[in-house]
Amino acid sequence: MNDHVRPNIGEGFRRRRLGHFQDAPAYTRYRRIYDRAMADLPAPDAIQDVPTGFGTVRVHRFGADDADAATPLLLLPGRTASTPMWAPNLTGLHAPGRVVYAIDLLGEPGLSVQSRPFASAADHGVWLAELLTGLGLDRTHLLGVSIGGWTAFRLATHAPEKVASLSLLDPASLFGRITWKAVAVSLGALGPLPEPWRRRLLSWISGGADTSGDDPVAALISAGMRDFTAFLPPPTYPSDEEVAAVGIPTLAVIAGRSIIHDPGRAAERARRLLSRGTVELWPDASHALNGEFPERVAARVLAFIDRVDADDALHGRR
Repeated sequence: MNDHVRPNIGEGFRRRRLGHFQDAPAYTRYRRIYDRAMADLPAPDAIQDVPTGFGTVRVHRFGADDADAATPLLLLPGRTASTPMWAPNLTGLHAPGRVVYAIDLLGEPGLSVQSRPFASAADHGVWLAELLTGLGLDRTHLLGVSIGGWTAFRLATHAPEKVASLSLLDPASLFGRITWKAVAVSLGALGPLPEPWRRRLLSWISGGADTSGDDPVAALISAGMRDFTAFLPPPTYPSDEEVAAVGIPTLAVIAGRSIIHDPGRAAERARRLLSRGTVELWPDASHALNGEFPERVAARVLAFIDRVDADDALHGRR
């Protein structure tokens, strides 16, 4: 494993406005939980730390690095989550002949290490484009959940030529404005809360899911909320014109029981503005739909990106 990149630890990084772990014991605690959660994933074929202008990004590759393989799929996790959150999904998403990459978001808890502060939300599209260049990827499919969906959209606006398609699972601050409930959860993530309160917040945003310490991903997210300090610009809400200008094939799945936005209004806005959009409202899903319906998510996403690949091949775009 590539662990030569030092994590940001201590108050010195606060003055520089860089995401960091509060102290060495906090990082040790978090890393132990991270490694435990990673054990539930298939073994990655490679692990890389890829430099960008905003820091080094931890990347896990699943599948052989084959130039003849289908267009790869890149997974972007939700806020305060990281690669282990994809444990329910990776087996289903890793189809034969398609490489899957999973990353820890820069500035968030995980093993990516931020080295430059973010000046604006647009910077997320910049570092993600630099990551793809560092990985040697000309184009890729993107699958993002929550803030990972918003981050994928930032890349689509910054460097659309690098994006084959977008699959967005209940994306935050994209098709619907953030609700006061989601703000409450975010504020809870920023402050020192008793552990039972923190887990109650996690259960609330996850539609009542079990967030006990027995669940490795819930424990990891809780540890990130407790032990990591982030300096992230608020996710900007795109205008109608910005959304309509993205002409990339997009699958938007809106969770009917989501608390981060009004699901009906979010689905309606996505249908109205996405020029090449497929929009689905799953009434039985919460914001944690990737864990609630892993088989359904994998089948839907793979069918979508297979169709995009077939259309690209037909028109000579690959």
